[in-house]
Amino acid sequence: MSQNIIDLKNITKIFDDETLVLDNINLYIRKNEFLTLLGPSGCGKTTTLRIIGGFEYPTEGDVFFEGKRINDLPPYKRQINTVFQKYALFPHMNIFENIAFGLRIKKMPEKEIKIKVEEMLQLVGLQNFAKRSVESLSGGQQQRVAIARALVNEPEVLLLDEPLGALDLKLRKGMQIELKKIQQEVGITFVYVTHDQEEALTMSDTIAVMNEGKIQQIGTPEDIYNEPKTAFIADFIGESNIVKGIMIRDYLVEFANRTFECVDKDFGENTEVEVVVRPEDIEITSAETGMLKGEVITSTFKGVHYEMIVKENGRHWMIHSTDMAPVGSYIGMNIGPDLIHIMEKGA
Repeated sequence: MSQNIIDLKNITKIFDDETLVLDNINLYIRKNEFLTLLGPSGCGKTTTLRIIGGFEYPTEGDVFFEGKRINDLPPYKRQINTVFQKYALFPHMNIFENIAFGLRIKKMPEKEIKIKVEEMLQLVGLQNFAKRSVESLSGGQQQRVAIARALVNEPEVLLLDEPLGALDLKLRKGMQIELKKIQQEVGITFVYVTHDQEEALTMSDTIAVMNEGKIQQIGTPEDIYNEPKTAFIADFIGESNIVKGIMIRDYLVEFANRTFECVDKDFGENTEVEVVVRPEDIEITSAETGMLKGEVITSTFKGVHYEMIVKENGRHWMIHSTDMAPVGSYIGMNIGPDLIHIMEKGA
């Protein structure tokens, strides 16, 4: 089991205008982990990152680095580097000099600087760009220079604040894979901030979902997607159908006027719950053989699937399927036991 490199304990942050930004959060980050802080704008994720980096101080609580309290340590004394959304590269320096900047500040011998910078250029795939001007680079290339400049200082932790936000969709997807590969190659801890759910699911070992200054759930991408703990998470991470239900007993739930087998337990008997079903987990079948049946209200082609809204007894179900059912047709819907997720009511 890898040990924790960062521990945030009971962190609260209140700004001068008395806005509560972080509300008593606790989080540990392991060595060599790719952890993403995910949430909507204003949820506190960037403030959390800035507290780890030393750019903000907590109103209450403590920040520990390898077991030592670092609340009062300024950013330049922490073994932590940050890549911001605005890369802040030096336009009057070429790429080599941008990457070498931190090493020159440390007065490292020229021979060592050359070796280290060339290693970084190789790592980020810019080995033939050393003498180029920063302004001649694309957004994705500038982002790689910013990462190389941060990594050349050999930090224990790299903080990344929405670094792909300015890139177009195709480039962003490519850079997601690149960043994950770089993190695995250098073997250090990455703490990444994004509001993009797909980005978080693609890159992370662990995701901490934040909302309104609190951490709502921490888990692997699979846990967060398949077993959301709250309605907010179920809705924020992908699309969800959320309906009211009654947990009859372990492994049996009632919703939409019928009972379904499920894989959840320990909710008690005859307990009010909320049921989450992902649109892609509903199987279309004939109206005669479906567990539920309804009328197709809309059908939209989305490229990889059709998105249909089906009206069933006054409820609207969203379905994602490669099979298309025409508007106005009646269809059946089947849902397997392991595709039904139960949450506490009001979670």
